[in-house]
Amino acid sequence: MGARSYHAGLADEPVPWGKVGLHARAPGLIPSRAVPSSTVTAPAAPARTFSSSDLAILGVVIVWGSNYTVVKEALDTIPPLAFMSLRFTIASVAMAALLWKVEGWKPLSRPVFLKLAGLGLVGNTAYQLCFILGVANTTAANSGLLTATTPVLVAGLGAALGVDRLTRPLVTSLSLAVVGMLMIVLARGPSMAGGSRLGDGLILGACVCWAVYTVGIRSVGSEVSALRVTAITMLTGAPGVILAGIPSVLELDTASIGVGSWLGVVYSALIPLVVAYYIWGRTVQQVGSARASLYNTGVPVVAALTAWVVRGDRPTGVQLLGAAFIITGVLLGRRK
Repeated sequence: MGARSYHAGLADEPVPWGKVGLHARAPGLIPSRAVPSSTVTAPAAPARTFSSSDLAILGVVIVWGSNYTVVKEALDTIPPLAFMSLRFTIASVAMAALLWKVEGWKPLSRPVFLKLAGLGLVGNTAYQLCFILGVANTTAANSGLLTATTPVLVAGLGAALGVDRLTRPLVTSLSLAVVGMLMIVLARGPSMAGGSRLGDGLILGACVCWAVYTVGIRSVGSEVSALRVTAITMLTGAPGVILAGIPSVLELDTASIGVGSWLGVVYSALIPLVVAYYIWGRTVQQVGSARASLYNTGVPVVAALTAWVVRGDRPTGVQLLGAAFIITGVLLGRRK
């Protein structure tokens, strides 16, 4: 994921981007005698279609899923902390420029700013450190498969905080997700290197950070735009990420780094971080964190397939079964 978008005032039902309309006619505007009652036909309810929000979030899933392989390829020649620092420097500058261009700088109340700053530390500083060090110490496929726990973590945290009600399907989904997570982590048995276990643990830590971030942004007032929430949380979380990697950046042997790795840094900064974060935030604002997080079940599928094709990181049968447990749990947890 390179997972990690956002906001409050969430509507129960999605509103297609850019479309605001009246869904009912105000009574009394048209006299009843204007049209004979026998000729009045109630309009058929429109069939639920694949909305622009659905299409946008699927694009985010593809970007985040494939980003595990992009990052892993770049880490072959760039140390993880240096990669993270360079990536976030580019992303922060781009996000600040985007906010300035679209909305300009507007003051925020102190409570709102402090809330966004806290979410920035969790959803960017802590998340990015766990993510980049986790990917560096495990396979791209394993990283992607473990992110399948994120939607269940979002639902469970929401229930714990009173945002969502803890139902029997949710309890079932949490149980299945835990079993699936253990299957993925332990699939390679006792011979699995300790570093890989550390990487898996860090990826799970990143999933927790993302769940806290996703649920937390629901408490931000709807008067703060998705772009502003995304930008403020990124800019407040950026210093810790950038500073952590500066020593590694200063030690870089740039002559040994190929063009592909540099392109990976730029792509991973601008597309998964700036563009996808913004789309994620806007989608959460429109359809809610629980429904938006459901789409995250596609991230491990894209990650595993991309890693398999590009790097040959072939998941084991037990790992695939574990992913199936997690995804099944998520789908059961979303039953009404």
